[in-house]
Amino acid sequence: MSLDVAAIREQFPILKREIDGNPLVYLDNAATTQKPQCVIDALVEYYSLYNSNVHRGAHRLADEATRKFEHARDIVKDFINAPKREEVIWTSGTTEGINMIANGLSKLLKSTDEVIVTGMEHHANIVTWQQACKVAGATLRTVPVTDKGELDLDAYVSLLNENTKLVAFPHVSNSLGTVNPIAWLTEQAKKFDAWVLVDGAQGIAHGDVDVQAIGCDFYAFSGHKIYAPMGVGVLWGKEALLAEWPVWQTGGEMIATVTLQDATWNVLPYRLEAGTPNVGDAIALGEAIRWFDAFDHAEVAAHEQALMSRATELAKEFDGLRMIGEAEHKVGAFSFVLDQGHPADIGFLLDRQGIAIRTGDHCAQPLMARFGVPGTARMSFSIYNTIEEVELFFKALKKVHMMLA
Repeated sequence: MSLDVAAIREQFPILKREIDGNPLVYLDNAATTQKPQCVIDALVEYYSLYNSNVHRGAHRLADEATRKFEHARDIVKDFINAPKREEVIWTSGTTEGINMIANGLSKLLKSTDEVIVTGMEHHANIVTWQQACKVAGATLRTVPVTDKGELDLDAYVSLLNENTKLVAFPHVSNSLGTVNPIAWLTEQAKKFDAWVLVDGAQGIAHGDVDVQAIGCDFYAFSGHKIYAPMGVGVLWGKEALLAEWPVWQTGGEMIATVTLQDATWNVLPYRLEAGTPNVGDAIALGEAIRWFDAFDHAEVAAHEQALMSRATELAKEFDGLRMIGEAEHKVGAFSFVLDQGHPADIGFLLDRQGIAIRTGDHCAQPLMARFGVPGTARMSFSIYNTIEEVELFFKALKKVHMMLA
């Protein structure tokens, strides 16, 4: 069987929109995915029927909100195959999750320690570790990227040593679409007892994520990359680490006892969830995962691979187009430059034809420098995109190329 993409598209109200008289072709999914009606309804239902703070209220609304909020945590736990629900920490997104770990790491590092990142990181997964290393006087090392847009695995292995404290890498490159061998990368790091954090922002919606099979210590992702609202995300971490990790923020909810002189911290997950949580969006994230998880993941992967294959085929036939990133294993994102025209101009002219893409450095300036470009144009795919949209994109791009020549 294959996905009924037409039926899926009917569940997304925004896909019925027109831009300047043209049907919307939304190809900016690596930036954020659109939301199915059931997710929108879940958010509206929360604010319409049981809006309340959680855990502390003594009334019906608080009880309903707490039950649905914590049920969403269970949904996430099952989706990523976490051993325990207490290991699922609500955050505002991938960036906060990574910062939570980096902030604690800055207190744990010694000057002799080393942290390894890669040359294909989103800024959220490099600047954070730069700052942690600066605070501690530790050393940051970087795995180079090959001409094809893959990690240099031999170089990675050579960087690992007894001083390696933590390794951080993306599950999927947000700008190249490269799918990294995260279980193997983790296995190599564990030979030196290093902690491993995976930036799962781009990986969470493109295939099965099993944190136990990966073997990592931390996995962070954002809800809005998997059909949920913005402003909510998850940091998963091993219980033994999170239970002792330096607290990220202090205040309400995360405390056990408070006197005028001192305080003690709550148990997981609450010790890392200070303040009023983003209740409605967490519930909507649970609904988004429930909706997505109902599909056959193999069918989803096959559909997205078909989109990528058709895009690659048409790109190779397109005179004046240079693909940036030609990894053997890619998903989601397709970046390119044209011999004529700045990426921003390409994006503007495509928008006038109803086609939404991303342009710029994609929060990956070191990677852009590696390929000698100021930025790229990037189309990125999701479950509701079609082969026809890919073909329409290249038809529109030919018009753009002629305008810029």
